[in-house]
Amino acid sequence: MDVTVIGLATIATILRVLFLILISIVTGWILAYISIKSRTFENVYVPLVNVFESIPVIGFLPIVLIVFITGIGGSLGVELAADFLVFDAVAWNVWIGVYQAFKTVPENLLEVSDNYRFGTLGKLTRLYIPHSIPRITSNMFSSFADAFFYISVSEVFTVGVTTYKTFGIGTLIAQFLARGDLTDVYYSLIFIAIGVIVITLAFSRLSTWAVAKYGVDTAYEIKRNKSWLRTNLYHSYGTISTRLKVLARRARRQRREKEEPEIAKNRNRLLKFTVFLLLAAVLSYLLYSSYKIASSVSSTQWTTYLSETPFLLYSMAADYLRVAVVTLVSLAVALSLGYFLAVHRRLSSTVAPAIQAFAAFPAPTYFPLVFIFTLPIVENTVPFYYTEVYIFILGFLSCFYYVFFDFWIAVQAIPVEFWEVMRNHEMGFFARMRRIIIPAAFPYLVTGISSTINSAWAGIAIGEYWPSIFGSHSLVANVGMMKFIGFNLGRGDIGAAAWVSLIFAMVVFVYGIVFTRRLMDVARKRYVVEEGVYAA
Repeated sequence: MDVTVIGLATIATILRVLFLILISIVTGWILAYISIKSRTFENVYVPLVNVFESIPVIGFLPIVLIVFITGIGGSLGVELAADFLVFDAVAWNVWIGVYQAFKTVPENLLEVSDNYRFGTLGKLTRLYIPHSIPRITSNMFSSFADAFFYISVSEVFTVGVTTYKTFGIGTLIAQFLARGDLTDVYYSLIFIAIGVIVITLAFSRLSTWAVAKYGVDTAYEIKRNKSWLRTNLYHSYGTISTRLKVLARRARRQRREKEEPEIAKNRNRLLKFTVFLLLAAVLSYLLYSSYKIASSVSSTQWTTYLSETPFLLYSMAADYLRVAVVTLVSLAVALSLGYFLAVHRRLSSTVAPAIQAFAAFPAPTYFPLVFIFTLPIVENTVPFYYTEVYIFILGFLSCFYYVFFDFWIAVQAIPVEFWEVMRNHEMGFFARMRRIIIPAAFPYLVTGISSTINSAWAGIAIGEYWPSIFGSHSLVANVGMMKFIGFNLGRGDIGAAAWVSLIFAMVVFVYGIVFTRRLMDVARKRYVVEEGVYAA
């Protein structure tokens, strides 16, 4: 194939991912603000985000099939379906990060915003959104990496005997692998590598800038480029500009003071009502789509599904054990390597972008080559558990960067006063971790661990059921819930896949209430490190 087409497909995929990340950020701001203002909305919002983040992209194929392919149809339906699957890969991580940032705004800053009588828009633009920028930049790494991890099943997917695809590098790679065209696969990987490196460097600079600009007393400083013309312009017009800004602020403050409190309340109510209405419409449509799936299943099939439920719960427990192992290893890597890179900035400037580029490189595109080259060694070393080795590798590659990047950014965002305390008391590594680093990074760690647990299902889902991974070889787990979903989607049994997805969603919903929301509350009450600066 012409390399120009491969290059255009790579650009199309990158633009699709970046656009959907932008949408997730804007919607995340709105939803997070409503959740911190309404406990009822928060009790529903946080568990639902955990549910959607935990369900792998392939788990949404039944909904995609009904809503977009059947409901809309045509090339537009396929494109919207692909966009929805990519959005599922990027949005939930950003949403939970923004929520965590809004939830941990220091009380002192909230008091200042109340004293200045900021309205909803004023608090969002001057307090909450700026405070969330460092979290967002750390989560953008993970979201971009997760989207590229899934491009091979987002841009092209198969339900039964029907394959749906849209233009993008994921579609081309799937076609090249299917026909054994390794040359075009290598060209595709080269173009992906170039795109990933460019985006990674841009995100890295953005992350450093965000920590320096929006962190509280961090050790980072913003380097500004000065020119003769800019300096003289500022010198000539600085006084006038400053006076105009002061007068404008004074006028706005007077208008706010005259504004009735009831008007501000009405604005908040209107915003909440609008979002509730939109969410209700989306939820209603999803429930209707679920009803259509359920009504298409006969009573005999329902009896079969119910009889399989004990086995499905056992399969789910096996998968949760896999997730626990992947999460613990990811956390250990984050606490050790993340801290080391955060305190060695020169090394971090080269190693961190390399990790980001590696994480963003889609594992499903190169993993078949790794599998076929290492299979003889792994199979001889652990003959009965070699499939578990590959499932662990795919699970780790799909999620380790969540907690790693969150912790790495968190260490950089610790105020400089705390570093002085650690140096003055000559604290060692473990003392620093136990007394300052982990408590200071706790809000970030909650987000990172939650996203790691929820996203580990992605790699596990691919690893448990990957027929014809290379030639005649297949990668299939002995037991696993994700294997059950993939197997039934492969043979077109959407009802069975939807049933186990429903059971899984109920378990994750409870997990969201018990784990994520409670830990967020603890982080808000006890571990907002910026409040230590104001208290001092």
